[in-house]
Amino acid sequence: MSMIELYVMGIALDSRTGTPIMVLNDKDNRRALPIWIGTAEASAIIRQLEGIDTSRPMTHDLIQAVMAEAGLALIRVEINDLDSDTYFATLILEDAEGTETSIDARPSDAVAMALKNDCPILATAHVFAEGTISTDKSRDEEEAEEFRQFLNNIKPDDFKKFGLDQESNQ
Repeated sequence: MSMIELYVMGIALDSRTGTPIMVLNDKDNRRALPIWIGTAEASAIIRQLEGIDTSRPMTHDLIQAVMAEAGLALIRVEINDLDSDTYFATLILEDAEGTETSIDARPSDAVAMALKNDCPILATAHVFAEGTISTDKSRDEEEAEEFRQFLNNIKPDDFKKFGLDQESNQ
């Protein structure tokens, strides 16, 4: 299965609802995957991004401690499906013998764990194609310029080729 590595760009707020949005980018910063998440998960991600320690273990710290005690290491996170605006993710754990185990997770929790463990965040080609938006301004501007050139060069005779001239429509 083809996977694309993503990186956490940051947390934004939906201006209409105030809901946090986790924004993941591809390595070239050409596409962004915005995922609406909860405030607790946004706080956990921000703490990881900014290196903020807490006096007591938070949920992701607890999960990390349980994994370590069980001899498991998080080796990657996969955002592997999208259905009706809901994203699905998997934690890929490895034991001391190299056996991998998959655990279903919300993408926000999975990303917080990936940041805590400094491991890759991957998305399937399907999620990348369906969920990302372009952030490549130069490409957007190039496409807009191409369209402007097309409009500037169009002639009335071009419409006759397709039967779209006014005389044929009457």
